[in-house]
Amino acid sequence: MQRYSLRTLGPRGRWIAVAVVLALVLAAATVIGLAGRTNDGGTQGGAAPQISGSQSSAPQGSGTQSGAPKSFSRPEGASQFRPSYHLTPAKEWMNDPQRPFLLDGVWHYYYLYNADHPEGNGTEWFHATSTDLVHWKDEGVAIEKFKNGLGDIETGSAVVDQDNTAGFGKGAVVAILTQQDKGVQRQSLFYSTDKGYTFKAADGNPVMDNPGAQHWRDPKIIRDEARGQWVMALAEGEKIGLYTSKDLKDWRYASGFERKGLGILECPDLFQLDVDGDPAKRTWVLAASANGTAEGRTTGVAYWTGTFDGTTFTPADDKHQWLDAGADFYAAVTWDDPRLPENERMASRHAIGWMNNWTYARQLPTTDWQGGADSIVRDIRLKTVQGRPTLVSSPTPALSALDGEAKTADSRALTPEGAGGLPQPSGGAYRLDVTLERSANDDGTEALVKLGNGGADYATVGYNFEAGTAWVSRAAVVPGADALGPVFTDRRSAQSPPRNGSAPGGGQQGRGSVELTIFVDYSSVEVFVNGGEQTLTSVVLPKSGQPSVSAATAGGKLTLKSFKYTPLATVLPAR
Repeated sequence: MQRYSLRTLGPRGRWIAVAVVLALVLAAATVIGLAGRTNDGGTQGGAAPQISGSQSSAPQGSGTQSGAPKSFSRPEGASQFRPSYHLTPAKEWMNDPQRPFLLDGVWHYYYLYNADHPEGNGTEWFHATSTDLVHWKDEGVAIEKFKNGLGDIETGSAVVDQDNTAGFGKGAVVAILTQQDKGVQRQSLFYSTDKGYTFKAADGNPVMDNPGAQHWRDPKIIRDEARGQWVMALAEGEKIGLYTSKDLKDWRYASGFERKGLGILECPDLFQLDVDGDPAKRTWVLAASANGTAEGRTTGVAYWTGTFDGTTFTPADDKHQWLDAGADFYAAVTWDDPRLPENERMASRHAIGWMNNWTYARQLPTTDWQGGADSIVRDIRLKTVQGRPTLVSSPTPALSALDGEAKTADSRALTPEGAGGLPQPSGGAYRLDVTLERSANDDGTEALVKLGNGGADYATVGYNFEAGTAWVSRAAVVPGADALGPVFTDRRSAQSPPRNGSAPGGGQQGRGSVELTIFVDYSSVEVFVNGGEQTLTSVVLPKSGQPSVSAATAGGKLTLKSFKYTPLATVLPAR
């Protein structure tokens, strides 16, 4: 058993008068407010989130939003591809997300950042905070690179040590992460006693020295309360190593989970969820970022469901599943909300991924920053789909704070010529909710929703009723996009049979309906199919100009049952 250890008046009178007047005004306002108040959702501290580019002040899940005006226009100085509601750095490079944690109603989130890109190498942890996982405030670099002689700061995870198991104080934030120096990957410990704003390197780093492995990185730490221990999942090439510790310092190797055919595994995750919300069906999930090229995919997040006995993860079957079928959802992290009761914490959890692909990550023509963006925060749950526990994703409800006035179109025929006049987007940040149907009287097979800009379609979201597959294809319509290669232009598809049709217990094969929810944000498209039974996430590169949306079939007739366009407000400045 391997063991790793960390060793070792004038003016005064005027101010008093002003204070008295203010106190009287505030008291009167409070009386008026209480008299007219029914139920505002109970925000902590009485503050509601602000719809702006800065962090809101109420905790996520408060159920209220500020009446402050929303902006649906591009911020002055925004570049062509800069998103409006997805997190990006002000400049230079970003990649892997680091799992958020909650302290005093504030989510603390970090991502890998390289201020020296492209001339200099090495990442560090950039800090952002939020109270609703939608509006973010930049807090600057929290853990700097090249400060302790062990290299840069790479992916890991931070936990709140509520019981002071590590000895840095009750409630200290402890981060264990990979540092790499001269090609050798080691795990180091950093701790924070100011709630995650600044960190100190622990004496005696690295906490886990490399045993001679080429790939040995991305530690994910979870608390195993049932056994009074910490558990680490570590990416070790084609294996996920599992380690245990009582104090976050001394780590013992427990077991390994090895899988061939998925390339070099990265960014593992380990968590529990209740299948279909049933506590009697509580199930462990082990996930890792992987390479699906052998399966006709690209990189993404693979996962297995099974059991964990505190030492070993045992999958329910050998076949993995994928969290997202698009080209650009990688290095994802998941987390729950500790304020919720256990049954709700086990019913669903949040997730966020890096929207990019290493095949072309350094070639995207985003001139004022590099590295893509983060996805929207999603809520994931385990649902039985076609007889198998499956991670199902939905946009986190707090995103509804961005909704503008929706426009809809009624049911109509969908033909190769189109669907008539549909509501058109006024900007590049919006949401589409589309229901397509293939009824007994319809002879079409494939529906197309085309997204355009400047007179050119840059992406198509399609659904084939006969195959039961949703898909996304992207076109290289801007200079430089051709160089991104086939990983960018190839069609990406996901299996999700039509409802009330070819699904078990449904009607005639290849008939029924499909629901598509599509989030567009200038340089990204995220598609949720049939309530998130499948998702497809894609970086897109539209031309500049007026955005457009159209729908048609590839041949024959189908039915466009419903269509809703909702503009989404800008929450980020031009940066």
